Amino acid sequence: MATAHCAATLRRRGAEGSILLVGREPHVPYERPPLSKEYLRGEASEEDAYVNPAGWYQENGVEILTETSVMSLDAGERTAKLQTRERVRFAKALIGTGARVNILHHLEGARLEGIHYLRTLGNSDAIRDEAREAGHVVLIGGSYISSEVAASLTTSGVDCTMVMLEDVVLSRTFGEEPGRYFHEVLESHGVNIVGGEELESFLGDGRVRAIRTKGGREIECGAVVIGAGVHPETMLAERAGIDVENGIRCDSKLETSVEGIFAAGDVCSYDSVVHGRRLRVEHWDVSLQQGQHAARGMMGESEPYRAVPYFFSDLADWASLEYVGPAERWDELVWRGDPGSDGFLVWYLDGGRVAAALSVGRSEDLEHARRLVESGADVMGQKDALADPDSDLEAVGSS
Repeated sequence: MATAHCAATLRRRGAEGSILLVGREPHVPYERPPLSKEYLRGEASEEDAYVNPAGWYQENGVEILTETSVMSLDAGERTAKLQTRERVRFAKALIGTGARVNILHHLEGARLEGIHYLRTLGNSDAIRDEAREAGHVVLIGGSYISSEVAASLTTSGVDCTMVMLEDVVLSRTFGEEPGRYFHEVLESHGVNIVGGEELESFLGDGRVRAIRTKGGREIECGAVVIGAGVHPETMLAERAGIDVENGIRCDSKLETSVEGIFAAGDVCSYDSVVHGRRLRVEHWDVSLQQGQHAARGMMGESEPYRAVPYFFSDLADWASLEYVGPAERWDELVWRGDPGSDGFLVWYLDGGRVAAALSVGRSEDLEHARRLVESGADVMGQKDALADPDSDLEAVGSS
């Protein structure tokens, strides 16, 4: 996805050289958020998820090779060796290899039929098709993927149970108190949640029929969807001698340790001038923003990447959240509104400064949240204004 946005930005800004996109999937570049939401529910088509319409690439002089992998990069010779054995010369390159799901190979029964991971359009198709016949689906994990898939399948008439290590859904990202709101939303719409349990094994003969936890609980099911996180796909970069560190190590301009080679998206570990630390973020908007920024870097601009990472998630049509940050830690939460109201925002403060903000129904506050995260302004003396749903945030942190 990042590479498609990079190509579009290059053309939009007048780049005239040849552009080649290479990807191992059979589709043109697409956005992944719909895979656990409207596409999974059958409310959107494959084409709706495309970054650019399928015909855009030819119309804009962008060559695209699907179902093709880049086997190696020679950073010195500036060549890429393709799966077809063809060698392609390049002046600038963007690595957007993304991430791979964490597969639970080590667990007993992990190779049974009916166990799914969600990363591609094909994965989403398989989950939708099997869920219709499964009767009951177990989802492993308590973060975005499991929560979103549970909501989508439940809306589609499928009984779902979430099994997770944490006690409260989404609490690893947002903390227990804000996470409790989403936990209760899921439960109120019929999702069963089993917290504080670790998956031990899958049971079945050829096909999964149940899961067992380390606490000894067995839960029958016709299918399982696992949301056990991902890891950055760095093999291509490593083979090319490019520095890696929890992803491909990039500077503040998203350039790797090799001049003229950039990285963007889930694989990019960059030096954030906003946060004062290294970040790697797995979300759609970051891939979009970084792909665009890499294009500007390829064209000679030297500005650092300053975008404050933005996240969103929808639990069917039950609840939608938006989040800017991310907060590495916090020592205080300030609520602007409360979960019982039409909308609320949670400020995550660290040493009196805004580290992140979580919004449900208060999108209008996010512009100010981004400003406060980026500025690092001390807001300790303005917490009343942060908490008052009717206050004007314009003056907060501006002195």
